[in-house]
Amino acid sequence: MKLEFIQVGRIVNAHGIRGEVRLLPHGFDPAWLTGFKTFYLGKEKAPVTPTANHVHKSFVLLKFPGVDDMNTALSYKERPVFIRRDDVDSSAPFDDELLGMNVKNADTGEDLGKLTLVEDYPASKVYTVKGEKTYLIPAVPEVFIVSADLDANLMLVHVLKGMETDAH
Repeated sequence: MKLEFIQVGRIVNAHGIRGEVRLLPHGFDPAWLTGFKTFYLGKEKAPVTPTANHVHKSFVLLKFPGVDDMNTALSYKERPVFIRRDDVDSSAPFDDELLGMNVKNADTGEDLGKLTLVEDYPASKVYTVKGEKTYLIPAVPEVFIVSADLDANLMLVHVLKGMETDAH
């Protein structure tokens, strides 16, 4: 299901004494995130346009208007940070949009269940699909993932022997 907002990370701390905050990206390249002009903070998704943003190690450092000291910056700690889906050029689905998607075996048409978890591993992401059985599907396009249609809420996958975690 297409979401209006995509969570890209959370603010984990202040950075320095001039009011910058550290955004820890959740599965996103920090450099990619610096291309956004507006972010949406907290559960209320309040729009904020940073006066500066740049990458520092694996974080994105953001400077918000009116936040000029460390104590004010610390008040943003643990807030989730979102972007608007419409601000992204790509139509490729994000992890949050895949959760709850129906998953079928592309070869047999068998309904495998719903995608319940996306985990990051060094080689690739892995999708956990739960139905009558639980499947761990590597998120490798054209090898295991045939298609993912957000409008139809359907993912087609190739299943190999051993992908069932509770197989006998």
